[in-house]
Amino acid sequence: MRQLLATIEHWRREGKRVALATLIRVYGSAPQPLGAKMAVSSAGEMIGSVSGGCVEGAVLEEALEVLRTGRPRRLTFGIPDERAWEVGLACGGTIEVFVEPLVGPGEPGEALYDALREALEREELVALATVIAGPGLGRRLLIWPDGRKQGALPPPDLEARVLHHARALLAAQRPERVTFPVGDETVELFLDIYPPPPKLVVVGAVQIAIPLVTFAKALGFRTFVVDARAAFATRERFPHADALIVKWPTEALAEIGLDEATYVVVLSHDEKLDNPALKLALESPARYVGALGSRKTHARRVEALRQMGVSEEAIARIHAPIGLDLGAQGPEEIAVAIIAEIVAVRRGRSVRGP
Repeated sequence: MRQLLATIEHWRREGKRVALATLIRVYGSAPQPLGAKMAVSSAGEMIGSVSGGCVEGAVLEEALEVLRTGRPRRLTFGIPDERAWEVGLACGGTIEVFVEPLVGPGEPGEALYDALREALEREELVALATVIAGPGLGRRLLIWPDGRKQGALPPPDLEARVLHHARALLAAQRPERVTFPVGDETVELFLDIYPPPPKLVVVGAVQIAIPLVTFAKALGFRTFVVDARAAFATRERFPHADALIVKWPTEALAEIGLDEATYVVVLSHDEKLDNPALKLALESPARYVGALGSRKTHARRVEALRQMGVSEEAIARIHAPIGLDLGAQGPEEIAVAIIAEIVAVRRGRSVRGP
């Protein structure tokens, strides 16, 4: 949605109506993740994708009909095997897409859309619950991790259940389709999660950090390299980093801001840099905190963090030894192991050993 927002707002300023299509269920394989978006203007323009190309033409036609009637639609597409190979659905399969009209200026619900737009522009973590079947079709509730909300999902007991369920999905940063009984009826919702853009913060401009930043950039991370040692943190060594910050980690991390989509990797092997950085990272909502070093080094680090007042629960968040156990040797292979573990955490896979 963030990637589509500028175009959607451009269409709205031109006075065009906009429909939004969301991928809400996948049976089998799919080239797009759950929650993938496609927007269609009343002039027949489109941006985004829900299938990689094989059903976008049909979704466009349905979206124009949604704009004509003002009523949301839920669409099901079966992807034949021979067509599936062309778009990445290796085993064919079926997808479901929910198409809804976005509100126009001055229409009911505009305040909720504006709140969502502003949250996305501020790069906040936020969830949007939308009724996709049953009573209240098309009703929405916007939910923040701190308990704030906007919109309504009557009756009150339904809203309370949705809020409770959304807390877990916000923590996992994972969208989900859910069903709740309401009296004699059933309400089906899609809980869409909008995480902030991912950031990788590397403390310690050491050799491993160079390929690690390369891999992270290829995966769409905004990259920050932090080191108070000017001889290490140079543009000659890190021309590809989005930001190179020659400051002590406590100052630099506060300046960067560690949110729910931040992944912190501590590599310097210097306690004066590593331990204060770890303390600050563990006190933040950062999604991943990893530290380079042997088990013996980590044991000393843990004791130092305890002396700094860091709780056992927080210390348990540290991924150490850092990275997946690939038998990696050398900076490049170690960087592969680290970025692989970060991807696993980002996608909700368990990576902790015994």
